[in-house]
Amino acid sequence: MTEPLMRRLAARGEQITVGALPWVAPVYRAMPQVAAVLELPFTHGGLQWGPRRTLARTLQGQFDVAYVCPNSFKSALLPWWAGIAKRVGYRGEARVGVLTDRLPNPPKGTHPPMVAFYSALSGDADVADDRPALHLPVADVAVALSALGLQPGRYYVVSPGAEYGPAKRWPLHHFAELATHLEWPVVLLGSGKEKELCGSIAHAANAITPGRCLDWSGRTSLDQALAVIAGAKALVSNDSGLMHVAAAFGVPQVALFGSSSPLHTPPLSDAAHVIWLKQDPSYQPSLDCAPCFARECPLGHTRCLVDIHPERVLGFLQALA
Repeated sequence: MTEPLMRRLAARGEQITVGALPWVAPVYRAMPQVAAVLELPFTHGGLQWGPRRTLARTLQGQFDVAYVCPNSFKSALLPWWAGIAKRVGYRGEARVGVLTDRLPNPPKGTHPPMVAFYSALSGDADVADDRPALHLPVADVAVALSALGLQPGRYYVVSPGAEYGPAKRWPLHHFAELATHLEWPVVLLGSGKEKELCGSIAHAANAITPGRCLDWSGRTSLDQALAVIAGAKALVSNDSGLMHVAAAFGVPQVALFGSSSPLHTPPLSDAAHVIWLKQDPSYQPSLDCAPCFARECPLGHTRCLVDIHPERVLGFLQALA
């Protein structure tokens, strides 16, 4: 969702180096406008003062401007300690001293579109219609798929996880049922944390249609996952990071929303179809509880996702194809 910001900066002549954690660095390498990607040697959680100071010393004198996308205090420390003269970011977490240009944060409790939120760091006013785009050379995708035993356009990708919590996940038995009705094999993608979830889907689907699901959760690098998504016939996912990857590649997709909102983090692609019962006037009783943005359903039923039936998703996949 930060790609349109990169595109805006590059279009006005800025040469961009992105500092990113290793797990997301491959996404930035798929952005042609990014000149270099610096993989940050930090772990999740904690300020890690020592490593940040050490890295900052090596970066001194190399950059004119820093755009700080995360809202945390620690994310602003590196450009501050590196002595970068102009440091742009949003207010919050006592960042008055470490940022030179501070944008006002949206009012608490509001959830603005995230692409526009990041693009506004450019200082441009017309950021509402930005759409992310990623690019991998066709030859690179073909080589990656061949090594994995896949043929472009002859498989589906299903991403059943959602790091935030179960209130964002379509039920696994719905994923399994959907897989049994698709005409091509299904590749299940997810992190190592989602192995149990993906394994359950594969077991249930393969019991009905043997060999239908390939469970690759925790077995692919992000570079491989990007290639697999880029070459897929279509993708089905919850509101997740891989949903945005598919949208940026222009891959046909069905995105399932429950506790979160497509008004906040939509897949920005003409090839994407969003299902959100909150916006379905025919669905009764209406979902007054959505979006709750909770990790687990506060009411204990998660009907915002349970009541999205597999045949409905199948119909949209066939229409997209």
